[in-house]
Amino acid sequence: MSINNFSKVVVVAKDEWRYWLRSKLAMTVLAIGLLLTLSSVVVTAITMHELSHDRHELQSNAVQSFVDQPDRHPHRMVHYGHYAFRTPSPLSTLDPGIDAYTGNSIFLEGHRQNSAMFADQRQGTALTKLGSLTPAFIVQTLAPLLLILIGYSSISRERESQTLSYLLAQGTSGITLIAGKGLALLSVVGLIIAPLAVSALFTVSSGESLLAVASFVVGYALYLTVWVLLILLASSVFSKNSGSFTALAFVWILLCIVMPRVASTTASTAVPSAGKIETDFAVKAELRKLGDGHNTNDPAFKQFKQSLLEKYNVNSIDELPVNFRGLVASESEAKQAKVLNQFAQQRMQAELKQTQVSRYFGWVSPMVAIRSLSMIVVGTSIETHHRFLRETEQLRFDFVQGLNKIHIEELDYKDDMNRNADAAATKKARVSAENWQILQDFNFNVDSADVRAQRSVPAFLQLLLWIVVLVGGIKFVGKRLI
Repeated sequence: MSINNFSKVVVVAKDEWRYWLRSKLAMTVLAIGLLLTLSSVVVTAITMHELSHDRHELQSNAVQSFVDQPDRHPHRMVHYGHYAFRTPSPLSTLDPGIDAYTGNSIFLEGHRQNSAMFADQRQGTALTKLGSLTPAFIVQTLAPLLLILIGYSSISRERESQTLSYLLAQGTSGITLIAGKGLALLSVVGLIIAPLAVSALFTVSSGESLLAVASFVVGYALYLTVWVLLILLASSVFSKNSGSFTALAFVWILLCIVMPRVASTTASTAVPSAGKIETDFAVKAELRKLGDGHNTNDPAFKQFKQSLLEKYNVNSIDELPVNFRGLVASESEAKQAKVLNQFAQQRMQAELKQTQVSRYFGWVSPMVAIRSLSMIVVGTSIETHHRFLRETEQLRFDFVQGLNKIHIEELDYKDDMNRNADAAATKKARVSAENWQILQDFNFNVDSADVRAQRSVPAFLQLLLWIVVLVGGIKFVGKRLI
C-alpha cells in the first residue's frame, strides 16, 4: 500500500471515529465493553489471588494435621488420608478454563483413587453455569457482539445514505474504504484487549513466561480481528443496515452459542465413554480378583506367602523378620494401584480424544479455536488437569506405601495380630507419631511455556485460516463495491 493510500485509510478511520463520537449507541456500547472487561479483570484477579492463598494455606494445614496425629496403627493413617490442592496458574486470573468444572483438590487415601473436588460450577446455581463473567468469557462471547453493534453499518450506512458512490467517485477505492473502516474497528479491538494485555503482563511477576503472555494476547487479537473482518464483509455485502445487522447477529449466535455446543455434543457421540457408575462396578469387579489386602488368609495371597517363606528360609510367617500383614498390605496396594491406573488411563484417553474432536470445530468456528487456544496457553486445559491427576496419584501411592513400609518394619507381627485383645494390646500395636513425617511437598505447576505454545499451534492456524479466507472475501467484494 502506497503512502497516499495509507493516508486515505487513516482519514476514513478518523471519520468513522467522528461518527461514533456523535453516536450515543456506539459510545454506550464501547463504554459498556470497556467497563465489563476492566471489572471482570479486577474481580477475577482478586478471586484467583484469594484462591491461591487459600489453597496454599489449606495444603499446609493438611500436612500439619497429618503429622500432628498421635501414635497410631500405620494402617489407620492410610485411611486417615491426606489432601492435595492445586494452586491456580498465574494466567488463570484471565481464563479459569476447565478448573471451574474439574475441581481443585483431591483426598488421597489407601485402596482408592478419588475424583477432584470443590469445582466452582458444581457448587454454583443453575444460573452460574450459563457462564461466569470472566475476562475470557467477555472477550470470547460478548466482545464480538459489541463490535457488531458498533460496526455493522460501517459500509452499508454509506450505501444507504448514498455517500458511497460519492466517495468512490472522488477516487477512494472500495478496498481503501473498507481498510479505513477496518482500522477504526481494530482500534476498538485494541481498547478492549488493553486491560487484558496489562493484566497478562502483571502475571510475569508471579512467574509466568513472556512467551505464554504474548501467545495469550496475540491469540485474542487474532480472534477479534476475525470478527472485525466478518463485520466488514457483511456490511459490504448487504445494501441495508438491517440486513447487515440481522446477518451478523445470526452469525454470532451460530459461531459463539451454537457451534461450541455442537462441538461438545459431537465429541461425546463420536468418542463414547463409560459412565461413572458403570466404571465403578467394573473397577470393583477387577479389584475383587486381587483379594482383600486386610485379610492375610485370602487365597489370593497364598503364592505370595509361599514366596516370602522361601525368600527368608523360614517355615511360618511368625518366623519372618518383618510384619507379614504389612507386606500383604503393600503387595495389595501395588496391585490395586495398577488396576486403578489402567482404568484412569482409559478414562483420560477418552476425555482427550473427545477434546481433540471438539477442537477440530475451530476450523468452522473461531470461538472454538480461541477457547482451546486460551485454555492451553493459560494452563487450564484438559492436558494440565490430567497431569495433576497423575501427579497426585503418584503422591498418594508413595505416601500409602511409605506407611506400609512402617507397618512392615516398625510393628511386630504378633503384636499386630493381637491388637484387639485388650487396651494394652491395642496400645502396643501402635507406632510413634514421629513416623508420620513421610509426606512429600506437593507443589503443582503448569507445563512449561514452550509445551503450551506447541500445543496451541493448531488453534493459531485455525484463526489465521479464518483471517486469510475473510481477507480474500473482502478483497473480492471491495473491488466490486458500488
